[in-house]
Amino acid sequence: MKLVASDIDGTILAHNGSISGRTVEAFRACTAAGVEVVFVTGRPPRWLAPLREQIGHLGTVICSNGALVYDLAEEKILSTKCLSIPDLLAARDAIKTAVPSATFAAETLDGLHLEPGFAGEQSPEALKRIPARPLEESLRGERGVIKFLAKAADSTADEFLTAVRPVVGRWVEATHSAPDIALLEMSLRGVNKAATLSEFAASRGIEASQVVAFGDMPNDVQMLSWAGQGYAMASGHPEAKRATDLLAPGIDDDGVAQVLERLLASRVA
Repeated sequence: MKLVASDIDGTILAHNGSISGRTVEAFRACTAAGVEVVFVTGRPPRWLAPLREQIGHLGTVICSNGALVYDLAEEKILSTKCLSIPDLLAARDAIKTAVPSATFAAETLDGLHLEPGFAGEQSPEALKRIPARPLEESLRGERGVIKFLAKAADSTADEFLTAVRPVVGRWVEATHSAPDIALLEMSLRGVNKAATLSEFAASRGIEASQVVAFGDMPNDVQMLSWAGQGYAMASGHPEAKRATDLLAPGIDDDGVAQVLERLLASRVA
């Protein structure tokens, strides 16, 4: 084990926004033992406060499902893989044909752009305060999009993904990570957590067989399959658990910490 790669939400970060003390200590023990730690998340850079404030992590974070690599210490973007606006608009039109109720948003390097209808009554107030405009207008002048979002009413995330994947594959890679809402996350075709993590590992001379990864949702599937030891959370989505033969205890049982403690102990032995 030379590299530990962990998802955040639902894997180490509970729904109440906390990371357990045991999990924090497990990551710190990895670092002390010379094992590099990288977090691989669907979150954009502006949502990384739990890593800095609760773990004290100031290293690399692979954000937006692999579309952006961020240095948390320098608060600097290291690399991006952007979706072009023409491809985004083509994918949006295809989704709208397949699922007429769909609404859309786009995450760029500068912030979040919403189309009318994306922010509903149950949305956070911060989201409601963002002016809603057609993406053709709000994205004018942007260099590219880090993540394209689509939301559907009266559907589950799995149902929505099943309807959308066949019609957008020529432009984007589609997945989801929200357990309770039909919200899809789309990146440039070929961009996912595993693709960027493999590049990061190779830059440090680390092979897939030396990587231990943790995740809980469909956006973690490729990463769990690629890593030498990919652990799906027992509390995770069935698709994540089907991606690997290794299962970590659930987040409420400090599953990541349990596995890391065991691996560190066997490494010392």
